[in-house]
Amino acid sequence: MPAPPCLPPREVTRPKLPPPPNACDTHAHVFGPAGRFPYANDRSYTPPDAPLEKYLGMLDAIGFARGVLVQGSAHGHDNSAMLDALTRQPERLRGIAVADAGVAPATLREWHRIGVRGLRFNHFFRDGQLHYRGGVPLSEAEKLAPVMAELGWHLQLWIDVKDLPETIVVLKSIGLPVVIDHMGRTDARAGTQTAGFQSLLRAVGEGWCWAKLSGAHRLSLKAPDYPDARPLHEALVKANPERLVWGGDWPHPRVEGEMPDAGHLFELFQAWTPDLAVRQRILVANPARLYGFPH
Repeated sequence: MPAPPCLPPREVTRPKLPPPPNACDTHAHVFGPAGRFPYANDRSYTPPDAPLEKYLGMLDAIGFARGVLVQGSAHGHDNSAMLDALTRQPERLRGIAVADAGVAPATLREWHRIGVRGLRFNHFFRDGQLHYRGGVPLSEAEKLAPVMAELGWHLQLWIDVKDLPETIVVLKSIGLPVVIDHMGRTDARAGTQTAGFQSLLRAVGEGWCWAKLSGAHRLSLKAPDYPDARPLHEALVKANPERLVWGGDWPHPRVEGEMPDAGHLFELFQAWTPDLAVRQRILVANPARLYGFPH
């Protein structure tokens, strides 16, 4: 069965208030062009080509000086498109790669030289199965952890927080900093009091775990303002603003519901984070620390 095609991203609205200097969008993907960087045969979706040039155009439109590219599962374990983008924009970009335990330590060290700062693992289940093909299961992280620690990398985790309470023991045993995607990818309608989201708040509050204030359009179907996602955002900011970063998730692959506007998503972040000092920390200081940008 062919992987279903994704809609292309919308044209970006320029925010009324631009981000501060050296602000960083910490979650986006580059895809293709397929003629140069083919998509994996075993994939869950087929994205539109979203090459580096289009991604940089999005960053420029919103006003971001820096960006972090996360390996998308449509390319499987082949990080070539992402690594090529880092090689072409070494000052502006950092990356999160995908690798299993078969990847040589020397390869990971070379990726670090290019700008990779962590590995992403898939622990996101639907009906007892991993929801995205092409990712690497969390079970591989323990074998990779020694080299990741040597390089100062973190473990990025794609997980629904309903599965986080029983996963925390595993994460702590691995011993790396952890970054949770998309506010824990919960259903916004469930609110902030679920056991899973409360475990995320505690982990962020304790400081060993980071969260991305991203993916409101994945938590909520109430486009375009996603009001039911706002309480989750605000609860994370209250828990520990020193362990939060922001990302737009461009080009929004496999989105359910209406395709978001990355510029509007950033304006929602501004509205939901009214404290300017906190906003500066989340957009500039925190990602500089986490991804190794110059301060």
